Amino acid sequence: MNQVKDTLRSTVRMGYDGRVQKTFRGPKAEERFANEVRVLRYLQSRGCPFVPTLIEAHPDQLKMITSSCGTRVEHLDEERMRELYAELEKYGVRHDDAEMRNVTYRQSDGRFCLIDFEFATILSDLEKPADGPVS
Repeated sequence: MNQVKDTLRSTVRMGYDGRVQKTFRGPKAEERFANEVRVLRYLQSRGCPFVPTLIEAHPDQLKMITSSCGTRVEHLDEERMRELYAELEKYGVRHDDAEMRNVTYRQSDGRFCLIDFEFATILSDLEKPADGPVS
């Protein structure tokens, strides 16, 4: 298994079978893990074709396993990157970390993909009334 990323927030490893293993750590690790799992499940239910597929989630280990979405992109013009993140919003999710480091390229179908949804927002959640006193 090859280590792809090792930061204060997570470790990401790529298996020889093409699966990606992400283990969360650091501040708010449980919250970030739960959010990414929830967002990926939501996007799968909406049929979003350019995000990883969640294969396994292990809350007790703060570890999830997903499909690979290709290799990291080193260069992409700003307009195309904005279009890609805007396309995600059509599936009901705002990424909230719209950076080049979260864009990959899947060679099998020539598709740019998005990864790393630990800070993402499901847009329908914004429409729900906030809990609090009722007047």
